Amino acid sequence: MQEGPAARRDTATWALIIASAAGFMAALDNLVVTTALPSIRADLGGGLGDLEWTVSAYTLTFAVLLMLGAALGDRFGRRLLFSVGLGIFTVASAGAALAPGMEALIAARAVQGLGAAIMMPLTLTLLSAAVAPERRGFAFGVWGAVNGLAVAAGPLIGGTLTEHISWQWIFWINVPLGAVLLPLALLRLNESRGPYPRLDLVGTAFVSLGMFGIVYALIRGNSDGWSSSAVLAGLIGGTVLIAVFVAYERRTANPMLPMRLFRSRAFSAVNAASLFMFVGMFGSIFLLSQFLQDVGGYSPMEAGVRMLPWTAMPMIAAPIAGALSDRFGGQPVVVTGLVFQATGVALLALVVSTDVSYPQLVPSLVISGLGMGFFFAPTANLVMSSVRPEEQGIASGANNALREVGGALGVATMSAVFSAQGGYLSARQFVDGLTPALWVGTLAVLLAAGAAALVPRQTGRTREKGAERPDPVTA
Repeated sequence: MQEGPAARRDTATWALIIASAAGFMAALDNLVVTTALPSIRADLGGGLGDLEWTVSAYTLTFAVLLMLGAALGDRFGRRLLFSVGLGIFTVASAGAALAPGMEALIAARAVQGLGAAIMMPLTLTLLSAAVAPERRGFAFGVWGAVNGLAVAAGPLIGGTLTEHISWQWIFWINVPLGAVLLPLALLRLNESRGPYPRLDLVGTAFVSLGMFGIVYALIRGNSDGWSSSAVLAGLIGGTVLIAVFVAYERRTANPMLPMRLFRSRAFSAVNAASLFMFVGMFGSIFLLSQFLQDVGGYSPMEAGVRMLPWTAMPMIAAPIAGALSDRFGGQPVVVTGLVFQATGVALLALVVSTDVSYPQLVPSLVISGLGMGFFFAPTANLVMSSVRPEEQGIASGANNALREVGGALGVATMSAVFSAQGGYLSARQFVDGLTPALWVGTLAVLLAAGAAALVPRQTGRTREKGAERPDPVTA
């Protein structure tokens, strides 16, 4: 029995609320813990390595298991697996808040990453299935605004909760949200599945281990040394396993990521743009938040407040970008956003100094925020429309995995440039390292804009006509 128009609108509204809220939870935990680390160390003890793993345990499991989460959703049901992932994430958040020591906290963070990896790629497939093609741009705009805000505002939220309540509340905040969303997901979302009857466990193992090796090496490279045996083993071994994964996927009957998808110029280009954009954006936010504290003299919460011209702008820009993509197509909006983002980071590189005033930073922060907002929503729409409807789950998983890898690569690469040219001993040394690192971030975002320019341009009318049968192999 088919739903009527009113019922379909109701389903779409609930899907937008649930997907956006769940995406916010998963994206927030990428950076929310960073400003709470000193308080966690004072309370639970542990050394620098323990603090690094408090951050890395989540990032690693999130990145390497994203594609497995999407594949499980395609196999067993997207609503079911989304609910399972949401439940795991919620319980693990409570475990992190109750952790009696660093080992328990690190373990809970890893389980959080597992839950996020299952539910995050399914937010887009559930949303895409519920929303009419002509309204997906706006829906993805709202989803993108909420997720972009969560990623960028993580340090502010973490600093505020830690300073005014306790560090445990950066995890407790997920528990009531999860408790409300879980029954709503089971009652309000429609079930759907992907096309493949069997899981590709061998391919999943190759790509998961390969991504683990690469991401582990990127995270540990600065602290262990880029020539250390563990880092080299991760980089070389991970690259070899990814190559084996590609070769295997080309030959297996039921691939978790069909390699023919990359014959699509749209799919390949938009994923390359996502990777490079997160290299520049994540690395810049990571270093700029430290600049505001170490050179500007602000507390963690004060620094987060002063990042608001960047972090809050996606809430305004992303819904507008979604509506514009419905009218003019996603490609020109994404390219415009990336040009804004590159311009903002370049302006930061030009103005940062030991005595720069905050008002001098505001224009670059606003431009960067506009760019980030214009990027998120149309990119999600481009990814989902570049593949067949039954393959949107795995496409979403691949795109999110590349974003996470891009973020880890950005922090590692820009930190390496920072360490080579400067350091933390003085404000002058910090600026000496920050400036060239920001130029590297600018270059990464410009590469993203170049990749996005290769996406075939479609108008809203063209996309609507072809929305039900996208051609994933059109060059």
